[in-house]
Amino acid sequence: MTSVANPSSTQEKEVLFHPELLKKFDINGPRYTSYPSADRFHNEFSEADYLGALERVAKVDEPLSLYFHLPFCPNICYYCGCNKIITKDHGRSAKYIKYLAKEMAMVTKAMCSQKKIPVTQLHWGGGTPTFLSHEEMIELMQHTREHFELMPGGEYSIEIDPRRVTEKDIALLAELGFNRISLGVQDFNLAVQEAVHRVQTIEETQAVMDWSRKYGFKSRSVDLIYGLPKQTPATFKETVDAVLAMNPDRLSVYNYAHLPHIFKPQRRIAEADLPPAADKLDILSNTIERLGEAGYVFIGMDHFAKPDDELAIAQKEGKLHRNFQGYSTQAECDLLAFGISSIGKVDDCYSQNVRTLDEYYEALDHGHLPVLRGLRLDQDDLLRRELIGELMCQFALDTKTFAKSHQIDFQTYFKTEIEELKHLGEAGLLDWEGDTILVPTKGRLLARRVAMSFDRHLRESQAKGTYSKVL
Repeated sequence: MTSVANPSSTQEKEVLFHPELLKKFDINGPRYTSYPSADRFHNEFSEADYLGALERVAKVDEPLSLYFHLPFCPNICYYCGCNKIITKDHGRSAKYIKYLAKEMAMVTKAMCSQKKIPVTQLHWGGGTPTFLSHEEMIELMQHTREHFELMPGGEYSIEIDPRRVTEKDIALLAELGFNRISLGVQDFNLAVQEAVHRVQTIEETQAVMDWSRKYGFKSRSVDLIYGLPKQTPATFKETVDAVLAMNPDRLSVYNYAHLPHIFKPQRRIAEADLPPAADKLDILSNTIERLGEAGYVFIGMDHFAKPDDELAIAQKEGKLHRNFQGYSTQAECDLLAFGISSIGKVDDCYSQNVRTLDEYYEALDHGHLPVLRGLRLDQDDLLRRELIGELMCQFALDTKTFAKSHQIDFQTYFKTEIEELKHLGEAGLLDWEGDTILVPTKGRLLARRVAMSFDRHLRESQAKGTYSKVL
């Protein structure tokens, strides 16, 4: 891998934020949490395909990553595009935990494991994972530890809604083994919060940050969204300043994708209230400048971290990875995913579970894994996945080393792509330094656009998929 140093904070806005490039290339494209992207999955991929992948990966004897999708939320946030179930009935979540246990038992049985399987990464996502009662959290972790061993030094994270937790909740999560939290904030401005049906105070959020430090969590991440209704550059700057005062280790600054034809709750957002494109660019520019002044490093995509954070160090050393949970310091380990709509990566396959509770329960009740669709990658997919991962994580690719590793002639294999790269190079999105493709600082906000040049499925398919803007 080729490591790339990040720019100093004094150069961050001037070089990283380049408005003419952003306006020219702000097109729709995959986020590349996987390659091929999830819209390429198909229903011909079956439970038998997934079982075969589990059998193959069981022979590797390497630590795994686990993901649990916990879809329950007590209230709806209008901007949300996640697979969620709005309810206040804990009878539904209690039942769901028991079926997660069934799924885990079936998966580990298929792997023919005679001992607990080592795990170095675990994530509870949602929905709202902290919707679960204490008894449900304890039960889920007990079932998990029946089959898996959480190794020392791993990343064990959970998404937190600061409106829904107490100090006792955070203490329990630490006791259960979690060492990282991700806090949803989005925006602290009351008018914005009311427009998206998510009112959350600074005090509630600060309390969770304080409790996480008290109980020994190693990392705190905050999620923000720009482009929400009623936002202005001035009000979002106030939100960023309030978050920085909390001193998180990482921040994610996502662009709101308004797709009401896909996500029904977004129909409650008045399009007239959305900020114009010029204001969104100002919000992004101001945020990058402010984070740079505060010493945060741009990791990639929407992510920023302190220079001494594990993500920043891993990127500097060329060891950063990207998976369905975003950026990670863990090696490209296989991911077992549990629960409705969850997506796993096992051996050379991706698999996604069914989307509804009824389908999920029915499959497990009949002794079947709840596979909806997936994809088995061919050699070209595996090669391109590694390449795109390098560009997205390290902002560089040593083509000579890469070609030797895969026993290809790079110029011949990627003849079509290299022609396209010439145009991107002329525009300033990439440079060639000898045999190395380098995404310069001013092109890093658009690294997805560079990666898209190597996406064979995107180029060849007539079904272009529904993607967010690359910013």
